[in-house]
Amino acid sequence: MGIVVRSALWGAATGTVLMGALVTAIEVGVPSDSPPSSAIITFLALLVVTFMIGTIPGLVVGTGIGFIRRSVQQPRQPRQVPRPMHPPVPQQPYDMWSDLVERCAASTRRVAAAVQTVPKSAAKDWLERISEQLTRELDDVRGIAQLGRALGAVDRQHPIYQRLLRASHDFHQFENEVGRVALQMFDHPELDEARTHLEMLEKQLPQLST
Repeated sequence: MGIVVRSALWGAATGTVLMGALVTAIEVGVPSDSPPSSAIITFLALLVVTFMIGTIPGLVVGTGIGFIRRSVQQPRQPRQVPRPMHPPVPQQPYDMWSDLVERCAASTRRVAAAVQTVPKSAAKDWLERISEQLTRELDDVRGIAQLGRALGAVDRQHPIYQRLLRASHDFHQFENEVGRVALQMFDHPELDEARTHLEMLEKQLPQLST
């Protein structure tokens, strides 16, 4: 049963009892010579007066007290603290040069990793020097890409973009050749056996500076 209903019933009962006791005390204290037949009428009148003056006002007062108690007992909702507004992260413009540079860099990393799998020998040392030359060519790739950015080139038909596109293709082709030569050096790690392959591989290095 809710707080409001309990308070209303309690108020009605309290008003009825208090007013009934008051009216009864007045009735008993005042002498009356009325006949017995009128005593019933007087009792009914007392009930009506008690109900009108005690029960109804008590019900009203109890209901009001119930609403007050319910509002006091309701848990207070915590005040919502507004979250700080973070400024939007600025979108970086698309850089068409980075993709080509990363393709060449990925081929360079794979070539270096493939060289490390070759058995230790003089032929491997030569292959490592070739890998270092490829790394230097990668520096040229980055420089050419930087030139394209500096000129503000956005056309994929621009000569600088086309040159880097060919470079990414050459790096990939050279990566495949290194893998083929490295596989042959597992069977013939001697320098004399691998010399021809290494000389051919060295000639196939991407030459961006020429």
